[in-house]
Amino acid sequence: MIEFVLLAVGAIIGAFLRYIMVASPQTIGGLPVNVLAVNVLGSFILGVFSVLAIALNLNSNYTLLVATGFCGAFTTMSSFALETSNLMDGNRFILVALNIFANVGLSLGAVVGGKVLGNELMARIL
Repeated sequence: MIEFVLLAVGAIIGAFLRYIMVASPQTIGGLPVNVLAVNVLGSFILGVFSVLAIALNLNSNYTLLVATGFCGAFTTMSSFALETSNLMDGNRFILVALNIFANVGLSLGAVVGGKVLGNELMARIL
């Protein structure tokens, strides 16, 4: 039962923060950046957590809370897909390519950066 509670708490917090971050859509040169920011930040958090979870041998309940619950509800791949589709509908193909590259590339970079930070934190702690 505790697993479901942890998952729900993480998901509630993640969904709430995502709502706050995307409630007022912002663009830079027509590129939607709210969802991009959420995806990159969520990827960074997941990267840091993945290192800490292994290094600290965290109980799987923490993974339910942070990775599955929080990050799963916080990041917004479905919104990213819809925004990209909307750009395609408007024949804004340069922005389509930029949106895909930015979300995938920056999110991947954020995971790597999060892992680097997580490893650095563990090196200082241990």
